[in-house]
Amino acid sequence: METSQQPAAFIREYLLLGLRFDRLESGYVDAFTGDPSLRRTVLAEPTPEPADLVRQAQRLIAALPDLPHGNGFDQVRSDYLGAHLRALTCAGRKFAGEDIGFVDEVHDYFDVHIAKGEVDTYRQAHARLSDVLGGDGPLAERMEVYRAAEEIPPNRLAECIEAFSSALRDRVRAEYPLPDTETVEYQVVTDQPWSGFNYYLGDYRSTVAVNADVKQLMSNLPRLVAHESYPGHHTEHCRKEAGLVNGKGQAEQTIFLVNTPQCLMAEGLADLALYAATGPHWGHWASEIYADLALRFDGERAEAVAEAAAALAGVRQDAALMLHDEHRDADEVAAFLRRWLL
Repeated sequence: METSQQPAAFIREYLLLGLRFDRLESGYVDAFTGDPSLRRTVLAEPTPEPADLVRQAQRLIAALPDLPHGNGFDQVRSDYLGAHLRALTCAGRKFAGEDIGFVDEVHDYFDVHIAKGEVDTYRQAHARLSDVLGGDGPLAERMEVYRAAEEIPPNRLAECIEAFSSALRDRVRAEYPLPDTETVEYQVVTDQPWSGFNYYLGDYRSTVAVNADVKQLMSNLPRLVAHESYPGHHTEHCRKEAGLVNGKGQAEQTIFLVNTPQCLMAEGLADLALYAATGPHWGHWASEIYADLALRFDGERAEAVAEAAAALAGVRQDAALMLHDEHRDADEVAAFLRRWLL
């Protein structure tokens, strides 16, 4: 019987395929906590050709319906593998230079259909923000003043991160069982294209890097720590490693690939992490933590600003569609972002 017709052998081929994509673009594998011999095998191979990876993914997709169910392998796991193999097929086609429309590319990666939002929604959000901020003058200028007043002094950033991490960890561990050995180490870094990043190392350990080059705001830092750690990415990884990998033997969960449905779900879960941990009135909770650090924070106002600004969440997706689907001029797209994101 062919190896692809046995679930364990099939999943091994899936893991090898995912690791091979990391040879094409470092970082395509966001985390791998599985059998280290698989990574060594891939590193010993010649650099793969994208077209070969496409064929490997298509072969696995074709074999998937024939995998026998039982012994923990069921339709849910089969559907999961199929969605991720389709994403890898699209990635391989892109690496091979194939021209794929942006909307189709997003669909193949994330299994979702995207479309532009309504500008009227953004106008209404600006009106609500204007009411919350008060004062006179252009809204963008008032927002700039508000943000400047919320900047965390760089020399206080590390202790603020640790304070929120400790408080969130206590809340999360009280509701969601986590291994006693789980830990997060924080690093303040510079010269990175993101505000924060979780590096999951396996064995319930993460390193979270926070970018000091990005002006960290008092209202955003609790969300960032929740997103990356508790109950965000770190917590999700720990729960999956404990429950799905060690508990149920789902080896496919030992690899985390960007531009896949698991990536989309993880980011969505992490974006809701602070709300999940504290509920809608996170501002008062955060203000008490800042007060312990002798920092003044208007949590009630921050909640109101965040609630009003939530309707602007679609602006970045609109900009992506303008740039990559409508092929609009980059300066026009930048102006769109500046206008609506203030």
